[in-house]
Amino acid sequence: MKRTAIYPGSFDPLTNGHLDVIQRAAKLFDRVVVAVAVNESKHPLFTLAERVALVNKAVAHLPNVETDSFNGLLVEYAEARKAGTIVRGLRAVSDFEFEFQLALMNRKLDENIETIFMMPKDTYTFLSSRIVKEIARLGGNVSSFVPPNVQVALKKKLKV
Repeated sequence: MKRTAIYPGSFDPLTNGHLDVIQRAAKLFDRVVVAVAVNESKHPLFTLAERVALVNKAVAHLPNVETDSFNGLLVEYAEARKAGTIVRGLRAVSDFEFEFQLALMNRKLDENIETIFMMPKDTYTFLSSRIVKEIARLGGNVSSFVPPNVQVALKKKLKV
């Protein structure tokens, strides 16, 4: 049986920190599903279809990684995809408390699905999609923070 992991997020946009976690998860699991979440409360810059396409292009070189989207409870989505693990990224200690609460709630909802925490390379620990969008909005160079296709999409979307 294949070991499948789900790496969920809004990915608005995908950063090199996200990509680092995806690449390392791809070494640990037979299949990794990058699950782009529908979360209208965040008012994303990119549409769901755009985010899925951006992630899909950025992970195309990873044969055991696929991109999908989901709406609703993560554990129900993981179960439907026959995934036994949820991968969550931790950039800093400040992320841990929130992520720990989510992991415990997911365990309560479905005790068969485990959550593992992965830290990106130290060079990416400061990165967040919010910060990348702000730098791009102000005309800054984001080339070292996001994959090339995301940089192009940010310039086009923000008209900078």
